[in-house]
Formats: sequence, structure tokens, C-alpha cells
Amino acid sequence: MAAARPRGRVAGLAVRSLRARLTVGLVTLLALCCVAVGVATTTALEGFLVRRLDQQLTAIGNHFPASLDPALKMSGKGPDTRGQAVGTFGACVLNGRVTQAAVVGDQTESLVPLTEADRRALLAVPGDGTGRTIQLSALRDYRVVGVIGQAGDVLITGLPLEPVKDTVDQLRLVEAIVFGAALLLTGVAGAAWVRLSLRPLHRVAATASRVAQLPLAGGEVAMPPKVPDTDPRTEVGRVGGAFNRMLQHVEDSLARRHASEERLRRFAADASHELRTPVASIRGHAELALRHPEPVPAKVRHSLDRVRCEATRMGELVDDLLLLARLDAGRPIADEPVDLTRLLLDAVSDAQAAGPGHRWTLDLPEEPILARGDERGLQQVLTNLLANARTHTPPGTAVTVRLGVRRDAEEIEFLVEDDGPGVPAELRPEIFERFVRSGGDGRARSTGGTGLGLAIAHAVTVAHRGRVELCSRPGRTVFRVVLPRGSEDRAVGSGPCCTPSSSPPCASG
Repeated sequence: MAAARPRGRVAGLAVRSLRARLTVGLVTLLALCCVAVGVATTTALEGFLVRRLDQQLTAIGNHFPASLDPALKMSGKGPDTRGQAVGTFGACVLNGRVTQAAVVGDQTESLVPLTEADRRALLAVPGDGTGRTIQLSALRDYRVVGVIGQAGDVLITGLPLEPVKDTVDQLRLVEAIVFGAALLLTGVAGAAWVRLSLRPLHRVAATASRVAQLPLAGGEVAMPPKVPDTDPRTEVGRVGGAFNRMLQHVEDSLARRHASEERLRRFAADASHELRTPVASIRGHAELALRHPEPVPAKVRHSLDRVRCEATRMGELVDDLLLLARLDAGRPIADEPVDLTRLLLDAVSDAQAAGPGHRWTLDLPEEPILARGDERGLQQVLTNLLANARTHTPPGTAVTVRLGVRRDAEEIEFLVEDDGPGVPAELRPEIFERFVRSGGDGRARSTGGTGLGLAIAHAVTVAHRGRVELCSRPGRTVFRVVLPRGSEDRAVGSGPCCTPSSSPPCASG
């Protein structure tokens, strides 16, 4: 069972998808535009309101700060607050010091307590009639204008900036609400629009995924339908058209390959079938000549004996090729209960008779194990594996045959293990191919083998929906055949698992 993907990885892949990237890019661009518009409007509004405030300061004049002169107070005249708005600030600066500072209240003016920092800020106001912003500790931010009075003093008039800031802050709040709603609606609508626009590309990807899941290694392949989006005026249409042309080329190539394979299979089957009769005839004539009662020269008898042996070997080769051709053609095999325990007993008994120089060991469970399949085919698998162990290992090699049930995987397996020199590493990837002999490094062919034994074992096992695995190293070689369990096997129970506790890397067939 495949491992579950981490959620973070899936989320990262989703963010990197083209649809998500386009949607995020669209919303990001709109957000940048909203920020630029917001900054421009608030800056423009704040500047406009500050200029209006400067105009108001110019319009109200300087009679309020002028009335704060201590000399006027001594003459009995009080501050002149006529026409002054509540919060209007006035200050008088004379000879480098602030003589008086007050603010207009609801009923009358009130003096403003000044800190040293406030005094420095007021002293820095020029008398040129231009507006500037200062911050007073008791009154916060003010917009002030300074002019030169009749006595050479600087008369400072100011209005609070709080209304300007409140107006700008309210505009920012409205813009944040409006822009946020616009971004949300744009994100939803943009995602739907991008998804609709990329639907043809999604169909191309879905078709490509179906093609990737097809078994393209062999056999006839049914390609999925072509994508309908082939408008050359659009980018996705050009991709779809190119993809359809690629699919057509792949389909044509697979069809030609399948036709070539079918012709080769039919040729092998027909040739094998046609060769069986002449090969049997040659063998029969050779045996008949050897049984002739009249004296035959020794050289002629030796030649006839070689003809008979080679005809026998050629007949076995023809039978093997015919069997492989039938299996490649997908001809159904028998589906009947097969007693694997009995098959192993018979196969090991025959192997002991054929290879008395080897040490044979048979490990069987207490209960018989049954499987469904073709009895003759499974018998040939066992015979070929035992013959391979016998012919490619030196005398004295210990060969162990085990049979068991893998309870975790609900599978039957039997193993043929020997302590011979092992299969060369360069031959392991192709050991189950046809006409490949596992010779070399002590496993050289000692009989007239054809290199089809393991290929037949693999083909018959695959026809039974099973698999063959090879684990080999010097001193230990294991051929493992795994078959699916049948209902009959569940009825009789199972033996212990025969899988070795540790195995070298395996090549599967």
C-alpha cells in the first residue's frame, strides 16, 4: 500500500499549480493597484485639506495672537476672540521668547501650558506667512502660520489638524472595506474564470494521465480518445493539437509493433508446429536405422546416434517454442485444483534420479497445499527450476526445496535454493529472458540446454497471475515462485512461511 502523502506537500503542489498561480497573480496585481490608489487618494485628500486649513488661517488673520500682548492686558483690553473657531491657537513671540500662548475655548480663551520642546517649536516658526505643522504636548498636532506684528514680534495663529486626520482615516477605512470586498470577489470570480479557461488544458492533462497508466510494454494497447480542443488560434488549442498528433504517432507505432509481434508469434507457432513432424520423422528414421539387424560401420552408427540425439534435442526445443508461442498469444490455461505437495514430491524424486551427485532436501508443511491452475504447466515450472539447479551447479551441491503459504499476503510460494557458486551479476537482470543461459562462474552448461527453461517457468507463472524472483550471491541462490492462493487452499489450511529471514536483492520475473 502506497504511503500517504504529507498534507504540507499536497498544499505546496496545489499552490504551485497553474490555476492557483494565475489566480494569486491576478489578486496580487489588483491588490497592488488598490494600494497605489489608496495611497494616492489619501495623500491627495490630506494635501487638499491641509491647503484649505492654510487658507482658513490666512482668512482669520492674526488679531487673536495680537490681542494676547501683555501690554494690551495691562491697558484693560482682553484677548479678541471674535470670529475665532473653538480650538484656534494663538501665540506671541518677542525677542526670542514666547510671551503668551492661548487657545479659544467654548466660553473664553485659556492659556496653554508649554514645555521646553513646545517653546522651541514655536520659536522655530518663521514670520513669512507660510503654513507648517507643529506638535504641542497639550494640544497635539496643529497647523500654524506666523506673521510679523507691528511691534516686531511674531504672531502665530494655528488650527487643529485632528479634523483633517479624522477625515483621512475615515477615507482609509472606507477604502480598506471596499478594496477588501473587491479583492475577495475578484479572487472568487478570477478562480472560476481561470478554471473555465484552463479546462481544455485539464482535459489534455487527464488524457496524458490515462496514457501514462496504460501498459505500453507489450500487447495491444487501446489509446484514449483525442482531446477536442485543437483551435490553432489559442495556446491551449495548439498544445491540444500537438498532443493529439503525438498520440496518433504513439498509437501508430504501438499498432505496428503489435502487428510485428503477432506476426512473429504466429511464425514461431506455425514454424514450431510444422517442425514437429519432420523432426519426429528424422528421429524415427535414425532409431530405425540403429535397430537394423545388419552390421553397420562404427562411424555410421556414431553419426546415426548423433542424429537421433540432436533430433531429440531439436524436438524438445520445438515443443518449448510452441509452448511459449501459445502463452504469448494469451491462450487460456486450465483452471483446476492442483496438489502442489504431490507435484514437489514427484519433481524432487525425478531430480534425485537425474542428479544423484547432489544432496536434495525437501521441506513440506504438514497439510497439503492446493492451488488452482494448470497441473502440467506448474509441473514444468518445478522441473525446469530443479533442472537448472542440477545442471548449473557442481556435484555435491545441496539443493533445498521448500513449500509454504505466506499468510500476510495470502500467497503460495515454493523455493528452490542451492549453495552453488551463484548467478553472475551481469546475467541476473535478464535471467528470465529467452535463450539466456545462467552459465559462467561455475554455473556453466553441462548438458545441451537451450536457454528456455527459466523463460518457460516465468511465462507459465505469469499466466497463473504469479511471479518468479531470483536472489543470488556466491554460496546461496534462491528461485522463489509466488502464486495466488485458491479457495481450495484455504479449505485445507496452510503450512509455515518458508520465506528466508534475510535475502539478497532480488530480480523479479
